[in-house]
Amino acid sequence: MPIARGYAATDASKPLTPFTFERRDPNPDDVVIDIKFAGICHSDIHTVRNEWKNAVYPIVPGHEIAGIVSAVGSDVTKFKVGDRVGVGCFVDSCIGCAERDLDREQYMPGLAGTYNDFEADRKTRTQGGYSDSIVVREGYVMSIPDNLPLDASAPLLCAGITLYSPLRHWNAGPGKKVAIVGMGGLGHMGVKLGAAMGADITVLSQSLSKKEDGLKLGAKEYYATNDPETFTKLAGTFDLIICTVSAEIDWNAYLGLLKVDGSFVVVGAPENPIPVHAFSVIPGRKSISGSMIGSIKETQEMLDFCGEHNIVSEIETINIQQVNEAYERVLKSDVRYRFVIDIASLAA
Repeated sequence: MPIARGYAATDASKPLTPFTFERRDPNPDDVVIDIKFAGICHSDIHTVRNEWKNAVYPIVPGHEIAGIVSAVGSDVTKFKVGDRVGVGCFVDSCIGCAERDLDREQYMPGLAGTYNDFEADRKTRTQGGYSDSIVVREGYVMSIPDNLPLDASAPLLCAGITLYSPLRHWNAGPGKKVAIVGMGGLGHMGVKLGAAMGADITVLSQSLSKKEDGLKLGAKEYYATNDPETFTKLAGTFDLIICTVSAEIDWNAYLGLLKVDGSFVVVGAPENPIPVHAFSVIPGRKSISGSMIGSIKETQEMLDFCGEHNIVSEIETINIQQVNEAYERVLKSDVRYRFVIDIASLAA
């Protein structure tokens, strides 16, 4: 079996440390990838610290992977050695399904996560992108457009698709007023993507500290939610609100910002149940919905869209030896706007 090197969590209370492990032998339909960059997602922190109570150690995190194809199996037709590729949040799906749903596979049973999960055989552990290589079935590998830098493209594989999917599903575009709640790793991608789709984008952030960035990235308006006047001024304004934050908010106040038939979409994951009064949604026929990443088909569509519009994430590149420090900075919102690990630093 091929040997890979990376960083892993071995316990919820311990820092990530160097880790050597075996990747599975490639099958005829597999693509072998030399990982060049891996984004840091808040989900990585939740998982390695067992905050979702599902961690099985050791865990090599990372599901925002960008790299170069180093080998392909005999049955592979879409990729060749040297291609620029990405791997996102899952490496198999629809295990046990009669038919794979290409448009909604992220919601189908048997999704195989890129790390802290099992491959299709339900025996082989998956390990993620904080490592120098990975073996993935052809159908779960995506092409990264040639005009996009690999490092800043890595976060598109999670942060990008997490915002692209609801923007597309709820028809963000010309004539639609869309609010993005939170101006962080997810939120800044919503601003870029929504603006490129032609929607009228407003950022709702706790303060105005990132207003200059928000307007530069494509927002038309930027409001501080710590100012009560914001909710008075913007009442009944938006067709769509996408909430990227996991902090506690006044859900009823935000629902008051929707137009008739407006939708409030949750992509951040708050720890506690959502407290909503019935009369925050009944008048105005408003809805609260959730959205989770995207299918492989939609993720490739998103990458192609980003290639057409020259959209990538705003990043800070770090060496892998800085990963534990980066985790603490993510928790303090001390990054603009996404950390990306340079995997070449493993050799240092």
